[in-house]
Amino acid sequence: MVKEHISVTPPAGATGLNLAVAVDAAPDVQRVGNLDADILTIRLATREDLGVLLPLMDAAIEQLQQGFLDDDQIESSKAIMGMDRQLIEDGTYYVVEIRGTVAGCGGWSRRATLYGGDHSAGRNAALLNPTTDAARIRAMYTHPDFARRGVGRLVLEASEAAAAAEGFATLELMATRSGRPLYEAFGFQPVEEVEDASGGAPVPLTRMRKPVTATSG
Repeated sequence: MVKEHISVTPPAGATGLNLAVAVDAAPDVQRVGNLDADILTIRLATREDLGVLLPLMDAAIEQLQQGFLDDDQIESSKAIMGMDRQLIEDGTYYVVEIRGTVAGCGGWSRRATLYGGDHSAGRNAALLNPTTDAARIRAMYTHPDFARRGVGRLVLEASEAAAAAEGFATLELMATRSGRPLYEAFGFQPVEEVEDASGGAPVPLTRMRKPVTATSG
């Protein structure tokens, strides 16, 4: 089994994180980091995780967007966010745990859909061409109890390495207001400001891109 080795860079202000990580292509892949007192592990998600991930996503949508969106926009967000089970089926979705507790989730996709859950309109399952298209970063959620502890960055590191292994040279995502600072810190640049009113109140979003800098070896 081939393993990918990458380094995890500590989030701004963090200390004690300096490690190499190994990723297998199998569902039991583990990635371990030491962020001060936290032990973060990352693995591929399975359908058995849905019972934990769905309420985690709801909590993240309802709590972490406060201060960025008003109540109507947060409610509207539920129509354009959430779980896309295709990501689990494709083996491109991760779960991050801290000392055995699920702290967050997220992943990437080789399919055309840029954002949205199973229930969202406008989904497109067409496969992307790595030589011409950008891989998608998808469905990034952190439980409010574990915000700003390196969870999102760990998912981005794993996703970028996996996309690089399949030949993608660019990553693309649709960022919420609350998520944008993480993506900017990781190297994403805004390319388009949009609003999605499919859930009712218009929700501001930012399309962002970055070149793939992780290696596939």
